[in-house]
Amino acid sequence: MAVNWKLALAMLALAVPGAIASAWLALPQLLAGRPLPLPLATLQIAAAGQTVLIALAAAGIGTSLGARVGLQAPVISALLNGDKPWPAWRAQWLASALGGLVGGAVIVGFYLCAPAELAPLHSAATIPLTVRLLYGGITEEILLRWGLMSGLAWAGWRLLQGGTGRPAAIVIWAAIALSALVFGISHLPAALAALGTASGSAIAYIVAGNALFGMLAGYLFWRYGLEAAIAAHVLAHVLAQLVRG
Repeated sequence: MAVNWKLALAMLALAVPGAIASAWLALPQLLAGRPLPLPLATLQIAAAGQTVLIALAAAGIGTSLGARVGLQAPVISALLNGDKPWPAWRAQWLASALGGLVGGAVIVGFYLCAPAELAPLHSAATIPLTVRLLYGGITEEILLRWGLMSGLAWAGWRLLQGGTGRPAAIVIWAAIALSALVFGISHLPAALAALGTASGSAIAYIVAGNALFGMLAGYLFWRYGLEAAIAAHVLAHVLAQLVRG
């Protein structure tokens, strides 16, 4: 399967700053006060390198498979092709803004409605806004939506429809749900690092709360393009920061 390497490398370039920000700004907070098996700088380089490698795979998967199932990045593609990006963005901006408002409410509600057992997460949420914007808003969308969701949608389309016609809505919704679940699970290591231990119900709350946002981002990616999911994710973190401080 041919890969549009210009688009794939653009996606990788967008993901790298978040990988670096997460490793250099968030990892020291998560590991503070813990015995380290290796020097912190070594762990940071390893963490950033691991994320970049995963982002490389996600960039290639999303670029080669996403277009086959109608999952695209129209604004970025227009820029790379030398076209004007504004027509594509005009089709996205309202959905992005509404998605950001809903997403911000989801993030704020996650903390306001959290059980007492998860109170330490309130202090853990002081991870720098830079990390939440670059890693959460951009890198995670490239990993989980552009890469994983595109791959799942393509796999479902091939298995259930033989790779013919447009993917059925149920195929796309299954890809959205599965990638959202992985998105929720991916937040457990940082949460457990802050909590130390957690009950099954607390773990379910963490996964479900984050997966809910993942469903929203997946829908925006499907209907409007990756940029809509990224813009909504970034806006959601900005609004949550303004509300929660």
